[in-house]
Amino acid sequence: MSIEQALTEGIVFKKGKDTSARKEEPRIKTKAKKTTYTKGTHGSGSAKMKAEYKRKRANRPHR
Repeated sequence: MSIEQALTEGIVFKKGKDTSARKEEPRIKTKAKKTTYTKGTHGSGSAKMKAEYKRKRANRPHR
């Protein structure tokens, strides 16, 4: 498209590709991401500390 033609006729923007193809792909649930954090397996220092606190609390004797 030439510049003169764009100025006189305008530019038409067409709709993008259909997004239905993307919707068919299964998405990863956030729970899977959270389990690595709660177990401290992804390497973050805060995740390891929180996982240690949760382990200690889980191992406390119940009344």
